[in-house]
Amino acid sequence: MPTAIVTGPPVPGSSLEGDLRSLGFAVRTAAGAAEAETLLAEVPGEDRVALVDTRFVGHVHALRLALTDPRFPLSAIPGAVTAQRSGRQALTRAMARENSATGQGAGNGTLVEGLPDRVTAALDTGVHRPELGSLVAAVPADPQARNEARQAVTAVDEEAVRLRSAVKARDGFFTTFCVSPYSRHLARWCARRGLTPNQVTTASLLTALIAAGCAATGTRAGFVAAGVLLLGSFVLDCADGQLARYSLQYSTLGAWLDATFDRAKEYAFYAGLALGAARTGDDVWALALGAIILQSCRHVVDFSFAEARTGVAEGPAAALSGRLDRVGWTVWVRRMIVLPIGERWALIAVLTAATSPRVTFWVLLAGCAFAAAYTTAGRVLRSLRGGRTGDTAARALADLADGGPLSELLHRPWARGGAAAAALGAVLVTGSALVWGAGWQTVLAAVAYVICSAAAVGRPLTGRLDWLVPPLFRAAEYGTVLVLAADAEVNGALPAAYGLVSAVAYHHYDTVYRIRGDAGAPPRPLVRAIGGHEGRTLAVAVLAALLTASGFTVALTALAVAVALVVLAESIRFWVAAHRGGAPAVHDEGEPA
Repeated sequence: MPTAIVTGPPVPGSSLEGDLRSLGFAVRTAAGAAEAETLLAEVPGEDRVALVDTRFVGHVHALRLALTDPRFPLSAIPGAVTAQRSGRQALTRAMARENSATGQGAGNGTLVEGLPDRVTAALDTGVHRPELGSLVAAVPADPQARNEARQAVTAVDEEAVRLRSAVKARDGFFTTFCVSPYSRHLARWCARRGLTPNQVTTASLLTALIAAGCAATGTRAGFVAAGVLLLGSFVLDCADGQLARYSLQYSTLGAWLDATFDRAKEYAFYAGLALGAARTGDDVWALALGAIILQSCRHVVDFSFAEARTGVAEGPAAALSGRLDRVGWTVWVRRMIVLPIGERWALIAVLTAATSPRVTFWVLLAGCAFAAAYTTAGRVLRSLRGGRTGDTAARALADLADGGPLSELLHRPWARGGAAAAALGAVLVTGSALVWGAGWQTVLAAVAYVICSAAAVGRPLTGRLDWLVPPLFRAAEYGTVLVLAADAEVNGALPAAYGLVSAVAYHHYDTVYRIRGDAGAPPRPLVRAIGGHEGRTLAVAVLAALLTASGFTVALTALAVAVALVVLAESIRFWVAAHRGGAPAVHDEGEPA
């Protein structure tokens, strides 16, 4: 149980101890600095501990932001400082230094006054200081200042501030104006009933899966129900993040569930639309697979560029972007045209209810293609005027590249292909599949792709455009699977390819979330076991050339099941173990809603 050590003599009429207990703290009082140090040593090392000045005046939510956020080892506001397990040693050292500087024998008197703030100043590591906005957090020095602080507390609607802070500071137009005005109240309703963000996330997933099932019926009523339920799933998807921010219930497991479930919901809905279309005699599996390929490649562009940090606030592109961000209506237009998840799901829901799956996919593909071209072009222009990528970012890009045993076998330190080699390999293998289909020409092109892949990562990816290497690899692998499956022209080939790409895409998303959570990439034995991107591409090309169309379909299905089982088993084991092992809580805002 977390413990709050209140330092200093009691203040008549103060509600501080009650406020701390309402936040889940056990309250201990220390009349002097030496006693506070003793009480600090008595708190179990794995428990959160806080030092709070007894004179503190402020909003309960200010204390909540400072003392209960699980993402930061150390956090402080005026009059209060807290440490989690990973920050306890730093807090203990700061307390010892402060007491040594002021005299260990101090029991009461002035030396205990302001102790939390002095300990905060003595900390030898970084301290998170939450943005309080209009919330009050003060340590008044005299009765008049205390009275003024209390009046300031009364003048601010704490609950309104808390509700506003539950909504992302930067979000899409649809979410900001059509969902958040009421979803935040749903989040508060969930908080008051003890529901957790993970439970709301799971409810959102189940709603989306039901929507996919409705779409799979192939009836107009089913399509209408699917559109409505998909919007309902998105409202819950917004509410889970808002609940996490409202109640500060962040966790490593929760961030992973939120991110992976978003992908699972969208891709399951695509599959439902394709099944529903098939019931009416319209085969749109190729369009469905194209949609997840385009969306996955868009995301890996986002991830890779963010890791490389090659964009700089210089040059015509950056200057124009800055000017547009200062004009209200252009800000919202720019956020809408990139089709973030809110706009995208609203578009899918409306088109599903009003049109056909084929129309839905074509409009979605056109919109996502424009968004991808717009964002990627801007990033390329920024990168050309930027500096080289650092070593840490280069390692992350190499992990995102997902090279397997063949790349390792052909690795040559003198090879320096970067984005150019990756682009050449991607054009060779996908172009050959488009022109010749399943044949020895495509197998040779896949061999060339393996060689180009090894050359692309032969040296660290520190070039200005080397962040393009992972998305080029994704496009080559996924695109080859799509083209060869479509070329088979038998029932089941494209659905099998859809399953394989979904399983591999999960692995790639999982890699991103591990890197973002500072957990490193998946273990190399796992990457080797599933072949790496170049090994899987070569395997698919060989299978397409050697097997009949029906045999190729069976092989794709078996490969999809094998990759899914291996990747899911290791991923679930890792994230559950990280959660149980007390990994630092994270809250990745991810794709703007």
